[in-house]
Amino acid sequence: MLKTISSALWLLLAASVPVSAQTYPGKVVKAMIGYAPGSSTDIVGRLLAAKLADAWKQPVIVENRGGAAGNLAADAVAKSAPDGYTLLIAQNGLAISVAANPKLPFNGERDLVPVAAVAATPHILIVGANSPVKSVQELIALAKARAGTPLTFGSSGHGNSDHMAGEMFKALTGVSATHVPYRGGSLAATDLIGGQIDYYFAGMPVGLPLAKSGKVRALAVTGKQRFPGSPDTPTMAESGVSDYDMVLWQGVFVAAGTPRAIIDKISADVAHILETPEMKERMAGAGVQIFSLTAGNFGDYYRDDIARWRGIVKQAGISLE
Repeated sequence: MLKTISSALWLLLAASVPVSAQTYPGKVVKAMIGYAPGSSTDIVGRLLAAKLADAWKQPVIVENRGGAAGNLAADAVAKSAPDGYTLLIAQNGLAISVAANPKLPFNGERDLVPVAAVAATPHILIVGANSPVKSVQELIALAKARAGTPLTFGSSGHGNSDHMAGEMFKALTGVSATHVPYRGGSLAATDLIGGQIDYYFAGMPVGLPLAKSGKVRALAVTGKQRFPGSPDTPTMAESGVSDYDMVLWQGVFVAAGTPRAIIDKISADVAHILETPEMKERMAGAGVQIFSLTAGNFGDYYRDDIARWRGIVKQAGISLE
């Protein structure tokens, strides 16, 4: 009798998973972003949240919980109910933190599940419009000439992707420079324009519009290929830093334990949205390259990125504790 009841209960629970996916979402969904409004990840996250709300016929409320290189939001999602109603819009700063900070309050490989990749875009190295620097090589020469009084570079926060872009630049060129973290990319860009810092590896949605407006000067992009939205800007490799290759990716995560059927539904819905002409146009207009990977492939990419950053931070002697 007990075996019969247990079997019946198991069948009932198993049947409830696809039903829950079919009815998901049945209420408001929260999308948490660990960066300030106006940052690259915020721009991408808000574009995606708006389209998910349209597709799901439910509000998708964005909550910016900045600080700790995006890890305050990541921790909150890792500890949220595993039901798909709290999403994390993260960037590769998450992989960097997992690789370089063993004291995170969550386990980035165990407590969060990659659901879908959304974008992967190079950073853009910018200097103020009034800077005497016109190229990457001139920046390197200036930094080495001022080794006694190091140049300063900004970031959207300690341990964020743009911070690590600057650290990679230092490691590959041997220059000395002082990192100045801000609570958002737009704040770093404002101080760059004002001359308070010397250079900034900005997220493309922040840096490219400023470069096109003439408020800053673009020196290079950090990917292997030139960026379609700024075809005249050389890559770091073309500028003489041959081993430099880095992109800023953004993606969706949920808490571990979320039913696979719900993960697959979110993943498929995000992939469908990224294929729409409207989303392609809006992402391109924001200076972002679409990078669509569904759950399984994004999971592999995320784990590979963590392993890559573990090698880089070990080589550079960087710790984010």
